[in-house]
Amino acid sequence: MHFNQSPVIPEKPLPIVIIGAGGIVRDAHLPAYAMAKFPVAGLYDISSGKAKSLAGSFAWVQGAFDSLDLIIRKAREVGAVFDLAVPAEQILEILPQLPDGSAVLIQKPMGENLKEASKIRDLCRKKSLVAAVNFQLRHAPFMLAAKDVIRQGLIGEVFDMEFKVCVYTPWELWEFLKNKPRLEILYHSIHYVDTIRDFLGNPAQVYANTIKHPNNSSLAATRSTIVMDYDHFKQARILTNHGHDYGSKQQESYLKIEGTQGAIKVQIGVSFDYPNGRPSTFEYYSKKAKEKGWQDVPLTGDWFPDAFIGPMATLQQHFKTPSAALPTAVEDAFQTMRLVEKLYESNAQAGLTFE
Repeated sequence: MHFNQSPVIPEKPLPIVIIGAGGIVRDAHLPAYAMAKFPVAGLYDISSGKAKSLAGSFAWVQGAFDSLDLIIRKAREVGAVFDLAVPAEQILEILPQLPDGSAVLIQKPMGENLKEASKIRDLCRKKSLVAAVNFQLRHAPFMLAAKDVIRQGLIGEVFDMEFKVCVYTPWELWEFLKNKPRLEILYHSIHYVDTIRDFLGNPAQVYANTIKHPNNSSLAATRSTIVMDYDHFKQARILTNHGHDYGSKQQESYLKIEGTQGAIKVQIGVSFDYPNGRPSTFEYYSKKAKEKGWQDVPLTGDWFPDAFIGPMATLQQHFKTPSAALPTAVEDAFQTMRLVEKLYESNAQAGLTFE
C-alpha cells in the first residue's frame, strides 16, 4: 500500500533569510531547503566568518550579511520569510527587530522555560507575526506515513504510544548546553512530547522524572521517564537514556504505536552513532489488511534533513493562504511548552519514600 511521506510544497516558494549559521543550519536547514528548492536570500550569524563560510559551502545561497540590520533590510526588499535558527536565549533579543507582520520560523525550544515562551507568544501577537516553531519531527517521512496508516483506519483507534531511546549521545557537540539547568526534556524529549500531542492531543495528567548520568555528572539530567495519561485506556510513554556507551548491539531508538486493530513500529535511525546515524525503518501490522503479519514500508527520506522541509513549507503555505493549516504555530507550540513545564514540575515533586 502507498502511504504519504511528503509535505505539500508551496508553488513559487518565498525566499528565506536565515539568522544563525550553526551546525543545525549546515546539516539540516540548508540541505532540506535545497531538496525542496526553497531559495535562500542570505545568511547572518553573530560570527560573520561562520556565515560567510557556510554560504560559500552552498553555492545557491545568495550570500552572507555582516549585520542583523542588513539581512532584515534584504528580507524587506525581497519579501522573505525569516528562519530564526539561534539558541533559545537569543529569540527574545531578535524577534522585536523583525518587521511587524513578518513570517518567521523559530528554532525549538520556544524559550528556556514557560515564562520565556509566554513572552515569545505575546510578542508574536503584538507584532502580528505569522510565526511557527520548528518542531520538525512531526514532519519526518515516517511520521507522515504513520498518520496516513492511522487515517486509513488500518490500526484502528490508537491507545498507546511509546518512544524509547537508549543510545550514546555526544553532548559535547553542543557547547551551549554545557551550563544549561534543563537539558534532556527541554532539548531532546520535547520532540517526542510535541509529536505525542500531535497524535493524541493534551494529556489529562503526567508523571516525569529526569536524572543525571554518573559518567556525565557535569551536565544537567540526560535520562528521563515520562508518562502521559489520557483516560482509562490511552497512555503515552517516553523512556530515554543517552549514556549507553557499551557498543551498538543493545542500543535502541524507536517509536511504537498500538491501536485496537494493529500497530506501527519505527526504528529512528538518527539517534544511533550520532551524528552519523543509520537509515530509519517503518513497519506496521494490521488485522484489517489483506497482507498478514508485519509489513515493511520503504521510506523516501528520514528525520534529518527531510523533516525540516515541512515546518517551512507549512509556514509559507499558511502565510500565503491563511486558511491553510499551520501545525506548529506559536499558539500550538506554546501548549507543548506548557506540557514540558508540567513535566519539570512533576520531576520537582519527589516520589513516595519507601520505608
